[in-house]
Amino acid sequence: MTDDGGGMGDGDASAILIPLHEARRERLDQPVRFDRRELDQILRLYGRMVAANEWRDYAIDHLTDRAVFSVFRRASEVPLFQIVKDPKLARKQGAFAVIAAGGRILKRGQELGRVLGVFDSKLKLVQV
Repeated sequence: MTDDGGGMGDGDASAILIPLHEARRERLDQPVRFDRRELDQILRLYGRMVAANEWRDYAIDHLTDRAVFSVFRRASEVPLFQIVKDPKLARKQGAFAVIAAGGRILKRGQELGRVLGVFDSKLKLVQV
C-alpha cells in the first residue's frame, strides 16, 4: 500500500460522473431479491412451521421480475406455498403475496408481516 497524500492524487474519486441511463440499466439487470429483514421474517415463519411438522424444505428463486420463496412438505413435491415479492405490483396491489399450490392468491399486501399473517393460527373457543 502506498500513501498518495490523503487521496489528493491525479483525480478526485467523488468527481466521477456516471450517466443516469447506465446506472438504471445496471440496476435493472439485477434480479429481484429479498432483503435481510424480509428473509428474517420469512425464515422465522419457516422455523415455526418446521417445528410444527408442517413444512420440511424450501427453495429461493431470484428472478428478473420477482423473488420467490417456495415451501414444500416433501422435496419431491410441488410447492405447498409460495411467498412472492413482485416490485412491479408495489403501488397497485402490494409487492408481497402468498400463493397456494393451486395458484390461488391467499393474501397480498404492502407489508410482508401482514401478508405472512395468513399462516397464523386462528384462536378458537373451546367448550369444557
